[in-house]
Amino acid sequence: MSLGTRKAAVCLARTIALALAVAASAQAGTVTVSTPYNGQSVGSPIHVVASGSSSSAMAAMQVYLDSVLVKNVSGSRIDTYVSAARGTRKLTVKGWDQSGASFSKVLYVNVTTSSTSSGSTSVPSTARTYGNIDQMTGWQWCTVCAGQWGSGPSAQFSMQQWISSPSLDGKAVKFNIGGSTPYANALWWKQLGANSSVRRFVYDLYFYMKDPGASQALEFDVNQSLNGKKFIFGTECNLVNTKTWRVWNAHEGWKSTGIPCARPIAYKWNHLVWEFERTTGGQVKFIAVTLNGKKSYVNRAYWPQNSGASELNVAFQMDGNYRMADYSTWLDKITLKAW
Repeated sequence: MSLGTRKAAVCLARTIALALAVAASAQAGTVTVSTPYNGQSVGSPIHVVASGSSSSAMAAMQVYLDSVLVKNVSGSRIDTYVSAARGTRKLTVKGWDQSGASFSKVLYVNVTTSSTSSGSTSVPSTARTYGNIDQMTGWQWCTVCAGQWGSGPSAQFSMQQWISSPSLDGKAVKFNIGGSTPYANALWWKQLGANSSVRRFVYDLYFYMKDPGASQALEFDVNQSLNGKKFIFGTECNLVNTKTWRVWNAHEGWKSTGIPCARPIAYKWNHLVWEFERTTGGQVKFIAVTLNGKKSYVNRAYWPQNSGASELNVAFQMDGNYRMADYSTWLDKITLKAW
């Protein structure tokens, strides 16, 4: 082969390689991160929402925290929560398509509150304290209204107050549910009188179960209605499906926080504290949950729903499982502090 022919062959090879590289670049996939954004200050767990696209069908999405894989899902979209310590954290969202190609997006966030933080909200001395709510008369209840969006199957249910044992102060309240229709629920609530001046709430109580395996979920709520809006501070320990704490979005339904909520130990009192806020911007904010001394920050806010009521109440709900097994839950020392 002559020198000229050799040069021409080399030039052709380079041209082909460049063309292939350009074609590969045109086909390369992309990752779009909806939340969080680069440089954002966030609480833990970090809510990560991202999607991937490619000329080839998407196979999987992954999330790395400080270069360690923490979540892997099939498909083109990922919506998850990542627990992280305080400080600047590196998040990498990676996508894979079915050709085997991968592509990623890297961002940094400042974690200001940790899911393993401890401590409690500082309640001012001027706060209104509604104590021993479990001993108050005038509780109300329903079953069909306890279904999601206010419509569900009917359960058999009852409530007994001033139970001496099991009890912490000699006057616990016992809630019972059963029946024959799977996944039926029962809801109990106590109106405390309208109080539009309060915006911050600490819902503090103890609960006890003998057969926690019979429960689908337990719900602990505070509701405030004023000025045409209802602020539903709805929380649920989802014991079967997500096995996490879920919070209520009045426009989209239950949202998992990613914070674990393990099945309670039988024959043991559990101490639960929820912290909420009706923000100055008019949203329902879930601040933190503390179960048996372990505090986890939620830091989520949603818009309220419309309502013509004027009220403040606390509520408790029991959900039946697939076989609608009978079970009971005891509550004691129910307290709401509001300011």
